[in-house]
Amino acid sequence: MPGRSVVVVGYDGVELLDVACVTSGFDHANRRGISPPYEVTLASPIGRPIRCDTGLEIRAQSRLDSITGAVDTLIVSGGLGYVEAAADDRLVAHLRRLAPRSRRVASVCTGATVLAAAGLLDGRRATTHWFYADELARRFPAVRVDAAPVYVRDGPVATSGGVTAALDLTLAFIEEDHGARVAREVALGLVTYLQRPANQAQMSMYLRLPSPENRTVRRMIDHVVTHLGEDLSGAPLATALGVSERQLSRLCLEHIGLSPARFVRLARLDAVTRLLTDSAEPLTAVARACGFASAETLRQTFVARYGISPSRFRAAHQSTGDGNFLSPPRDRVQTV
Repeated sequence: MPGRSVVVVGYDGVELLDVACVTSGFDHANRRGISPPYEVTLASPIGRPIRCDTGLEIRAQSRLDSITGAVDTLIVSGGLGYVEAAADDRLVAHLRRLAPRSRRVASVCTGATVLAAAGLLDGRRATTHWFYADELARRFPAVRVDAAPVYVRDGPVATSGGVTAALDLTLAFIEEDHGARVAREVALGLVTYLQRPANQAQMSMYLRLPSPENRTVRRMIDHVVTHLGEDLSGAPLATALGVSERQLSRLCLEHIGLSPARFVRLARLDAVTRLLTDSAEPLTAVARACGFASAETLRQTFVARYGISPSRFRAAHQSTGDGNFLSPPRDRVQTV
């Protein structure tokens, strides 16, 4: 029986992990005896060895122009060479040629810029490494860029965030093709999380925020994260900081780009994700500790933000205590 053809596109300046997470993930699936197996090919524009952005070289197995038949999965890697790759007319033309012949098309990290250059993300929602998201949105306004998720599926096109998010996307593909059990076994073999939910943020909100120079805003952040279970609505929060609500709102918008209410909501959700991952506290206790009126309010807010229920998020991130991960949820891929 013929295998599922997977073409991984590389170029000079590619990130080695962007390639390895994909190829190793599919290889570990093959070791589980799946049928049909994956037939993975690393292709470059002219078939020559690819110099990674670390300076290491890997050998391409094929030239892009030699791939003429149907492709099951076409994946464009990311890396520091993405600007030159997106400007390579031959590479972009091959992507346009191969995409209609592919069951699904995907990118890892800054590979989204290469897909966008080929027009394959026009009108679609997409993600990339958070650091490069603004650039992608600026260069390609037809793409609906969302920097937050680990990966996004919009029809037959998938895009993932930075580096190891490639593994989350690969596990999603494996589960789609061969079921949750195989994806679980691959994750265990690779000693990784079963799979982060698609809508999980690529990084903590505190790392994404600019470092505020304003002393009042810094005090507000410290106060919020140490008093999450208390009343942090506009007036009480402003009073605790010794400023007016209007002044606090102005300062927050100016220095961190968020209103006080939005910052409080995001801070509470960030704390919820950590408690769901690191503790066995019931949802009612988590809600109370993080300032939500009830477990149901927390559940609704969490689903609206992450597209997954708190219980499913917890199941995907915690172990059973005997060394075996819990069964993964079925709805990890965020589709549009």
